[in-house]
Amino acid sequence: MFPPLHSAALQLHRLALLRWFLVVGQLIVIFVSVYGLRVALPLEGMIAVCLLLGAVNAATHWRQQLSFPVTSGELFAQICIDMVALAVLLYFSGGSANPFVSLLLLPLTIAATMLSGIWVGALALLTFAAYSLLLRWNLPLPPSLASLQGLDALVSAVTGVDRVHLSHDGGFAFHLIGMWINFAVSVLIVAVFVARLAATLRERERELARARERTLRQEQILALGTLAAGAAHQLGTPLSTMAVLVRDLELDHAASAPLNQDLALLREQVDRCKAILKQLVADAADADAGSPLTAAALLARVADEWRLLRPACTLSVRMQAGPSPRVFAARTLDQALLNLLDNAADASPAGIEIDASWDARECRIDILDRGPGIDRSVAERIGEPFVSTKREAGGMGLGLFLTNATVENLGGRVELFARAGGGARTRVVLPCAGGGEGRRAP
Repeated sequence: MFPPLHSAALQLHRLALLRWFLVVGQLIVIFVSVYGLRVALPLEGMIAVCLLLGAVNAATHWRQQLSFPVTSGELFAQICIDMVALAVLLYFSGGSANPFVSLLLLPLTIAATMLSGIWVGALALLTFAAYSLLLRWNLPLPPSLASLQGLDALVSAVTGVDRVHLSHDGGFAFHLIGMWINFAVSVLIVAVFVARLAATLRERERELARARERTLRQEQILALGTLAAGAAHQLGTPLSTMAVLVRDLELDHAASAPLNQDLALLREQVDRCKAILKQLVADAADADAGSPLTAAALLARVADEWRLLRPACTLSVRMQAGPSPRVFAARTLDQALLNLLDNAADASPAGIEIDASWDARECRIDILDRGPGIDRSVAERIGEPFVSTKREAGGMGLGLFLTNATVENLGGRVELFARAGGGARTRVVLPCAGGGEGRRAP
């Protein structure tokens, strides 16, 4: 598998690997022709070309360790070296009459998948010029000194061509076999190289789509944050007015015990709203100030706060035995977990559960309820804005959206499952500090 390199560097890496394959293949064909078929090729010159390609590849591998980026011009120069080397080898072995002459198209094919139109056009001209020169200037391919009568018989049996047409003592049969080998090599290179390059391009398109989705989600979160900040600012004045009016009503109706109880409850709720707004401002000031915290400490903190908010709904917390791992716990994560607990309590007012487990890489926090369960369409669209598990009860669909965004920003994910026996299981998966991908870069 290829390493996760930058696009141009990855292309250079693949080009070097392909060149090693071609060098080895060329050496095999040369030695089989010279020592097996006894064709008197200029062995020294052809071996020198292969050694030169090997030296270029060694220099390419050394260059890949350097920090400066790979450019289109560098890729073009690398492919030109391959094309010229092939042209020289063909010059030594019959020129355009060589059955392997179509290999000149491979560098052009590779360039078309890597480079822009101007570079491909320049290489096309060079390739055409090389082929045209090979028509006139080349060393004729010497005849084989080996007996090729058996080769004639084999080709006749396989192709059905009458042996009368396989003239020149196996020369035509030799040419047909060379063309077959050339075609097989071309198919292999195109299938392996171009198919893998296409797979890389498809993966890049998918990554771009995911990046666009993340950008859109961040824009939606920013819009919601701006609206929330404006609402918090505007709610301060009416809450202060309500607090003053409630206090006046308490003084005016001090003799009415039942009314005083209701007014006291109302004052507590107003004070609670003011405290939430103050906490919202404080949390926003250091929303990114998350630090590693043990899962046990995080759940204890969230459970204590939630029990104060929803004392009528029982909450039981179970954790895997042994020391709990550390996770990245920004203050926004507390609110995300509280949102999920609220959803579960609304579906199952009698009681809900938290079940935490972990391994070396991630911590799983399951929130379980015995409500009506999760609709599959909602589970598949988790993380989209305005998708609510409580639409009939007036839910706006922002809780799951913000929760999912918060957890994803910490490198985790939120999943929804149907619970055996009825109800829902909402799972928050967080990377362990130092054991997973960790928090995303801002």
